[in-house]
Amino acid sequence: AVKTPGETTYEMVSQYVDDVVTVSEDEIAAAILALMENQKLVAEGAGATPVAAALFNKLPLAGKKTVCLISGGNIDVNILSRVITRGMVMSGRKTNLMIALEDKPGQLSLVSDIVSACGANVVSVHHDRSDANMAITSCFLKLGLETRDAAQIEQIKQKLTEAGFKLVTERA
Repeated sequence: AVKTPGETTYEMVSQYVDDVVTVSEDEIAAAILALMENQKLVAEGAGATPVAAALFNKLPLAGKKTVCLISGGNIDVNILSRVITRGMVMSGRKTNLMIALEDKPGQLSLVSDIVSACGANVVSVHHDRSDANMAITSCFLKLGLETRDAAQIEQIKQKLTEAGFKLVTERA
C-alpha cells in the first residue's frame, strides 16, 4: 500500500536498477509453486516476482550467474490454495476436459481407458445431460485430470479424438 518509494529506496533503485519488467499473476503463481516444490520456500506474490521473471524469460539471463531476491511469506492459505491450483494448471499438471458424448452405456469406460492408458489420473467426473442445445441422446462429460505436463494433456486429447470423441470448450 506504499504510494511512493522512500527517498533512500528511490536513490538506490536509480543507481542500481538497469531494467524493469512485468510478470502476470499466472506467472507469479507458477513461481510460488516452483519455490514451494523445488526450494521448500513459501513466498508471497511480490516476493516471488523475481523468480517469475527468471522462469518466464523476461530478462536475458542465459549463461549468466543470477540471484533472485525472495522475500515475504505473508500469503493467506486460501490464496495459497488457489495459487497452487493455478500453478499446476499453468505447468500442465492439472486440466479439465469437456467431451461431448453419445449418452449410451460404455462411453465413460472407453474414455477412462484412454486416460488411464496415457498415464493420467482422473480426480473428478461430472456427467451433464441438462444442456438444452444438445441432442436428446447426448451428454457432456467433464473430467478433472492430474497430468505430468502439457505434452501428456495433448496426448490424451489426441487419443480421445482418434477414438472418435469430440472435445468441446468449457461452457459458461
